[in-house]
Amino acid sequence: MVLERALFGPMTTAAADAGGQSSGTGADFLTRSLVRTSSAPGMTVENQHCVRATVDGALMARQGAMVAYRGDLTIATKGQGVKKLLKRAVTGEGLPLMEVAGRGEIWFAELAKHVAVLPVSADAGLAVAGRCVLAFDAGVTYEITRVKGAGMAGGGLFASTFGGDGSVAITADGQPMVIPVTPDAPLSVDTHAIVGWSAGLTTSITRSESAKSFLKGGSGEMFQLRLAGDGVAIVQPSEGPILPKKDGAGDVIEELLG
Repeated sequence: MVLERALFGPMTTAAADAGGQSSGTGADFLTRSLVRTSSAPGMTVENQHCVRATVDGALMARQGAMVAYRGDLTIATKGQGVKKLLKRAVTGEGLPLMEVAGRGEIWFAELAKHVAVLPVSADAGLAVAGRCVLAFDAGVTYEITRVKGAGMAGGGLFASTFGGDGSVAITADGQPMVIPVTPDAPLSVDTHAIVGWSAGLTTSITRSESAKSFLKGGSGEMFQLRLAGDGVAIVQPSEGPILPKKDGAGDVIEELLG
């Protein structure tokens, strides 16, 4: 009640007569949005757009993803190692990381995208499109891998494959769908809409329209990621933001280097 009055002022007489419930939007906002005390270490979904991590040790996050923190925490840029750095230069796919260490709480978000926290293990790895990685536990390992068959014509699709033991926080442009994949029902996904998939799935790039159709303007759906095996795919209801068309040698090099 004290906090509510400090944020939104005194209640109206009508609200007081209603048992102390404000009839305005202030109290509703406070009820929906007030952060509660964390009860367990690790990452949890604070709301559909934000992840909270209760840290007692260390974790990794995408650079620039922190929106708030409290406690005795240090945040430092984390090197990717020479091998991963070279892969990023060649593929344009990489994870600019920061390390969060100490004890406290920290909140991560990116452009108000939807978020989820997923478990990974040595037996149940997860491949995630690099643009969709938000944070992951220090005990989680990752490797940048190229999707089989995804050359430059297929969009040069690369992913970060996570294993080890812990959790990975991901983002999606809109509320993502989790679509089962079975040996009898493989799945094809637009390469710009894929968020992640079970690491054990077999991947390839397929083409749904002919080169002749593409040269005539095409449908915009020429290449898809095909997933086969037993697992799931995480798909966002969006092909991402519309970016200015690249043209010229300088723009091509910039796109390759990310």
